[in-house]
Amino acid sequence: MSGKTIGDLLRDSASLAPERTAIIADDGRLSYRELNDDANRFANALLARGLGAGRTVAILSPNRAAYAIFYFGGARAGVLQAHLSVRYTASDLVEVMGRTGVDTVFVDPTLLPVMNEARASLPALKTVVVFSGNRGDNDHSGVVDFESFLGDAPGSPPEIEIDASAPYCITFTGGTTGHPKGVVATQAARVLSSEIAWDAFSLSSEDIVFLATPLFHVAGLFSWFSSGIYGGCTFALMDRWDGGEFLRRAEREGVTAACMVPTQINDFMHHPTLDPTKLPAFGYINYGGSPTPEALLKRVFEYFPKLRMFEHYGQSEIGPACYRPPEYALSKWNSVGRPFDELKLEIRDPEAHALPQGEVGEVTVRADYLFLEYYKDPEQTAAATTHDGWLKTGDLGYLDKEGFLFLVDRSKDLIISGGENIYPAEIENALYDHEAVAEAAVFGIPDDKWGELPAAHVVLRSGKQVSAEALIDFVASRISRHKRPRLVEIVDTLPKTAIGKIRKNVIRARYWEGRERAI
Repeated sequence: MSGKTIGDLLRDSASLAPERTAIIADDGRLSYRELNDDANRFANALLARGLGAGRTVAILSPNRAAYAIFYFGGARAGVLQAHLSVRYTASDLVEVMGRTGVDTVFVDPTLLPVMNEARASLPALKTVVVFSGNRGDNDHSGVVDFESFLGDAPGSPPEIEIDASAPYCITFTGGTTGHPKGVVATQAARVLSSEIAWDAFSLSSEDIVFLATPLFHVAGLFSWFSSGIYGGCTFALMDRWDGGEFLRRAEREGVTAACMVPTQINDFMHHPTLDPTKLPAFGYINYGGSPTPEALLKRVFEYFPKLRMFEHYGQSEIGPACYRPPEYALSKWNSVGRPFDELKLEIRDPEAHALPQGEVGEVTVRADYLFLEYYKDPEQTAAATTHDGWLKTGDLGYLDKEGFLFLVDRSKDLIISGGENIYPAEIENALYDHEAVAEAAVFGIPDDKWGELPAAHVVLRSGKQVSAEALIDFVASRISRHKRPRLVEIVDTLPKTAIGKIRKNVIRARYWEGRERAI
């Protein structure tokens, strides 16, 4: 693996086309030269405050130009970056930030209230930096404005050596207990995956790429954004998704390509203002994150007959793993594509034996750009990896005779809703907090817009009464609202195995009758 760093990706593109626009966002437009200089300034400001190698800093922000500055500047300072979901509740932030030892966090002003709520339970958190707004906030309160944080830091490259093989970033993914796992990767790994993705995805430096997928997500940040900056693209960033606003911005900016999850494609393709004649340059979509209905793909090609559609599949622990070229968009619509050349993929049985073509087993991969570990969690790391360096993805699938991967289930009972992972255990834990609940089973049910939505079967305690609507509201008050069950059914019993485990496949079967999903 090379010693190139994430900061080098930006530096090289800035040297080739310094005046090309790199970022178009609500908080400003930056050329490659400006982004490169701002990243240097941020790196120097971090180092001046003692925030370098061995220190963890976090970001809680939607997509904006400042996110790009944080990403590349933090890489040049050598800090360990923690990328936090904008959907985290205060309790989520306390759990994640407390576990990872964050003492400085950079926050979008719209998310300052939830961060302030969490601060009371984060004694190690010393500094909150707000990206815009309250210039001159009191330093003694631990809240400072971003420009104040930068101060007079120079825009020259920081004079330090960066170890590309050292821990560099933490992205978070849910665990079987509902608590997010911190996926740690090195700069060298993320650089290699960015280069591989760029070579496969067939974009050009002339493309103007619309990115609405959150940058705190591995696909948005590493598979799409990082690889596009490596290739010298222009990125139009959107802080929150809206199908109509996408169409307006795509027309205004002359967008040629977009990186999306299927629910976003569905939104703009069914928006009443859709007019393909207003998007003459739009010719490319790269998408992934959840199954995409064949009917939606056919609708896309009805409106945009020459559109090139790439699907790709990956995980936080991997980055990009497989991609499906556009010529197979319909003929292999339910496949996630072939593995990248640099990645080895096998379908294995529970005894770790490779299975032949067509047989379903666990998707297991090996590459030079896999994650390093789960943050301070050697047991989970060992459970996810083999002694010889293969990653057990937890996904079930099979390979066809042409080497295309077809997924038949995702991480056992994982619910994938709108491209985001939802773990049933977290919802079940919230349900069990209710005094009337004796038992609960949470699972995914099909939804035409989101792919899947959470649902629950609940057994009540003897003599207790509560409505389904009240339980939904109860859960929404305890965890992120988008994870609440959309359907709750009160039942007398739950089907169980001989050793007492709830048989969710039996419960789920009637909801998926006639639909393609492993049960």
